[in-house]
Amino acid sequence: MATKATKHQLLRTFLLVLLIVVVSGSNSTIVTTLPGYSGDLPFTLETGYIGVGDNETSQLFYYFVESQRSPTQDPLVLWITGGPGCSSLAGFFFESGPLTFTLGDYNGSLPTLQENPFAWTQNLNIIYMDGPVGTGFSYSETLDGYIMDDYKFVAQAYEFLQKWLTEHPQYQENQLYVGGDSYSGIPIPMIVQQIVIGIEAGDVPLINLRGYILGNPVTDSYTDMNARVPYAHRLTLISDQLFKVL
Repeated sequence: MATKATKHQLLRTFLLVLLIVVVSGSNSTIVTTLPGYSGDLPFTLETGYIGVGDNETSQLFYYFVESQRSPTQDPLVLWITGGPGCSSLAGFFFESGPLTFTLGDYNGSLPTLQENPFAWTQNLNIIYMDGPVGTGFSYSETLDGYIMDDYKFVAQAYEFLQKWLTEHPQYQENQLYVGGDSYSGIPIPMIVQQIVIGIEAGDVPLINLRGYILGNPVTDSYTDMNARVPYAHRLTLISDQLFKVL
């Protein structure tokens, strides 16, 4: 039976092989095959970098999966996995993406991939972005570029989105949602706020923002940490007596 450690081993092995595919491409590449999947991919996968910040010395990497239904009509999602510092590849393979690992006991061989019957990309265009800088394949050409906080990341994520839409004008009119999980509960509402500010300021391209998606989001340490005891009590995981003394 596959364990959490097995999943991590599969992902590490796959990343080593995928790195060869990524570094061999240009700023934007259509990927037609992946290690571990037999045959051509049954969906459109684009990978690439968008330069942000001063002189574009910070490079944010992304995986873009085109909707398998109606790319020009279906909504567009910018997905940022939490952490901070967890690659969006985790969201791609373990959450909403078109492929997932074939789980089983690890035997040292290359992991195999299978289609995900529950993929959001059946009906959505999704940009899986590695952020902030230092996450996944995203990098900086300067040491200062790795000094990061939420405000700097929000500015870079907004710049990334503006430039990505400029390079992909066919998606500018699609409804846009910004999504993520875990720690992304902090920066995503801030990114959405920045998008709203940009819309009101007349930034181009005009973003067709419709909402945002948060899964198991971090809000703030005080609320999140102190909510654990009442949560456990209401699920009857701890007794009334223990709850009163905690």
